[in-house]
Parts: sequence; C-alpha cells; structure tokens
Amino acid sequence: MKRGLLYGVSTYGIWGLLPLYWRLLDGAGALEVLAHRFVWTLAVVGVLLWLRPRPGWWRALRERPAALRCLGVAAVIIAFNWYLYIWGVNHDRVVETSLGYFISPLITVLFGVVLFRERLRRAQWAALGLAAVGVAWLAIDYGRVPWVAVGLALSFAAYGVLKKKAAVSAVESLAVEGAVVLPVMLGYLGWLEYAGRAEFGRAGWSTTLLLMAAGPATAIPLLFFAGAVTRIPLTYLGLLQYLTPTVQFALAVFAFGEPMPTARLIGFLVIWTALAAFTAASRHTVDRHVSVRPAPAAARG
Repeated sequence: MKRGLLYGVSTYGIWGLLPLYWRLLDGAGALEVLAHRFVWTLAVVGVLLWLRPRPGWWRALRERPAALRCLGVAAVIIAFNWYLYIWGVNHDRVVETSLGYFISPLITVLFGVVLFRERLRRAQWAALGLAAVGVAWLAIDYGRVPWVAVGLALSFAAYGVLKKKAAVSAVESLAVEGAVVLPVMLGYLGWLEYAGRAEFGRAGWSTTLLLMAAGPATAIPLLFFAGAVTRIPLTYLGLLQYLTPTVQFALAVFAFGEPMPTARLIGFLVIWTALAAFTAASRHTVDRHVSVRPAPAAARG
C-alpha cells in the first residue's frame, strides 16, 4: 500500500509538470510528438527488458487472451489521450486539460464502484457530489462543452481500468502497448520524412534530442502508474489524480498566463474543497481498517 501510494504521487507529480516539456516542442505537430513518444518509450522498455530479462513472460501472457485484449485496447486509448493532451497544451488550453484531469478521478472512482465493487462511505459520496458540482460550474463558465477536458477524462479513466483488469507487470504491459501502435507510428514518421515535413533531424539538435527524450519522460511515470494501479484501490488512485491537474492549473495561470476569471476560479475552489473532504473521509476509512487488523500470529499473547 505504501509503495503504491509513493508510485502514485510520483506519477501524477511528473505528469503535472509535463506541459513545460511539451511547450518546448511547440514547433512539431502533435502527431509527430506522439509518434516519437511511442517509438522512444518502446526503446526504453526494450533496454529495461534487456537489463532485467523476464524469461517466459510473453509465453505466459499469450495464455491470457483477455489480458492481451485489455492491453491492446489500452494502447489505442492512451494514444488518443496523449495526442489530445499534447494538442491542448500547444493550443493554449492547459486550463482545460487540467479540468479534464479533475473530471477523470470522478469517473475513475465510479468505475471502481461499478466494475470492482469498491465501497464508499457517505462522506466520500458527498465529496464526490460536491466535486461534480464544481466541474459542472466550470463547464457552464466555458459556455460550451469542453471537449478536450471530456476526452481526456474518459480516455484516462478507461485506461486505468483496463490496466487494472489486465494486471500485467509495468514493463511488460508497456512493451505490449507500444508494440500494438508502433507500426502506425513508424509509418507516419516515414511519411513525414518523405514529405520533408519532419522536425526530427531538421529543426536543430535541441528539438531532436527533446523528441528522443520523450521516451524516458513518458516511460518513467507510466512505470510508476502501472506499479500504483495494481497496488492500491481505484478510489485512492482517483484521489491521487488530483495532483496532476492542480500542478497543471498552476502552470496554466502563473507560467503560461491563461485567463482565470473569478467565476472559473470559484469552480476550481469548489473542486479543491471536495478534494479535501474526500481526503479526510478516505483517511478515516484507512485508519479504521488498520485499527481492526488482527495482530500477526507471532505477536499474539
């Protein structure tokens, strides 16, 4: 449980800071950045498998067709999520991307209740309801359906569920997901090169190195996420997800200068209040579970 929480905090903290990285690649199109993310992430995974080989993992995974299907669908969903996120960051919609990741924990928690029969206390339900009110307020303030936010929320919540259902180790799951979409990504990069529209190798060494570094920048938090999602309940994972949009929100307002009118700020304050309430209710539940846990046999008198 402690290790899972540490992985979760590391994951969402890094993801919250990624807009700073994608802004450095503003000159490249979102699809080119996405393709390089997959290519170089798979390269990192290949090195990890070479350094720490796990004999028989592919054979064992092939005997679990349901897990393979989950990872295949997860690969497509995370590709869509990554593209939408990069596009949003580089089109001055970081506040909206943060809204998407504020919505995502609500959907993740509901998935945990519906699909995995995880239980919530009344105080937790009340906090989730308050957060839903805040999200609705923000949507009204935008004056339109925030498609970037909705797309990010649904896709990432679904990705988390599929990863949990697959229950495959972090490195192996990333290897499968990367292999699923690699042919498409390589084909697109080949077309860009043929058409003379590729930024890689043409826009200077700094852009080229940044595109290559997208692999480690992507693989590291995803490895942490895979370690967290199999160790802690989706309800707690949903709680930790608020760290990412909070950091994104701060970057959008203070680093990128995106507008934050009073009405919009009120909506975020409502969500933060709900987060505090959910945190208190969740901690109370954990403390109760710890207090009633039986002592180890060796310690019993």
